Amino acid sequence: MTIQNDELIELETADENSELYEHFRIVVDKGQAQLRVDLFLLNRIENISRNKIQQTAKAGNILVNNKVVKSNYRIKPNDVITVVFSYPPREVEIFPENIPLDIVYEDQYLLVVNKQPDLVVHPGHGNFTGTLLHALMYHFEKTGQSIENKHGYLVHRIDKDTSGLLLVAKDELSQTRLAKQFFDHTIERRYNALVWGGFEENTGTITGNIGRSVRDRKVMAVYEDGSYGREAVSHYTVLQRFGYVTLVECKLETGRTHQIRVHFKHIGHPLFNDAWYGGDTIIKGTTFTKYKQFIENCFKILPRQALHAKSLGFRHPETNENMFFDSELPNDFKQVVEKWSTYTSAREIE
Repeated sequence: MTIQNDELIELETADENSELYEHFRIVVDKGQAQLRVDLFLLNRIENISRNKIQQTAKAGNILVNNKVVKSNYRIKPNDVITVVFSYPPREVEIFPENIPLDIVYEDQYLLVVNKQPDLVVHPGHGNFTGTLLHALMYHFEKTGQSIENKHGYLVHRIDKDTSGLLLVAKDELSQTRLAKQFFDHTIERRYNALVWGGFEENTGTITGNIGRSVRDRKVMAVYEDGSYGREAVSHYTVLQRFGYVTLVECKLETGRTHQIRVHFKHIGHPLFNDAWYGGDTIIKGTTFTKYKQFIENCFKILPRQALHAKSLGFRHPETNENMFFDSELPNDFKQVVEKWSTYTSAREIE
């Protein structure tokens, strides 16, 4: 028997842009007797319950030889079993907190939140209060909703200082079905980012494995030779050119930790005011004092990386309906874009 555990989750980190799921691939031994697939997986995978396995099968996330099977399927020698499990973050006691939320859509299965910047998604690493999950628990209690997990089931995450659309499931089955869409790369996610420097081309693709930096474990790095990390693919389109910075739209194929931030740093275009990846200093521009003051004013208006999760598309986990949501840039981001537009226009007049 061969087990490959392509683990795609790092539960210790509170502000990541990674999916909350885990993938297993198991090749059944030639001498294996026929056995229900749920019992087989229960015996082969540590720290998993039979109920979790059955929920995963119900969601269509257990495949044998690339075909979806039910939990009572009887395995055969040489069967190739692939499983995608969804997982909640590490259990931490959470109390309801009255934190304002911009909920753009909600039904009995899920909700979509337009997350404000400076809001951690879930507790961890010193952020044990004031998170999105605390706010969700308050919302569910205030609206009289009976949610099994009390604060919902996360499907993915975005960084603390990244604003924009975030998808939350209300039950484990919906979470599991949505996690499979992330794993299959059928979720559509588009971001707006303001990055340093100009681009000759209008579109481009950034590739390169992403993993923790060997020099600084708090940040990520690109490993082009594939020797470390996980495959990551980011597509971008230029939206507006401002000479020294550029507004781009990013479409993700994968969802690695800090993917957009580390990919653009890798190609020499760190995100504007991204302190972790070198964007909080003047990368492009003049040496004039007025220009330095202009940049400092922009940094004060936007005291975070210029990144917004603008749109989100997925299939509804219960109805299978195609859902799509779009959001405006938040005020801090919008103001900085307007300032750059005015600055560029003034230079052209001169």
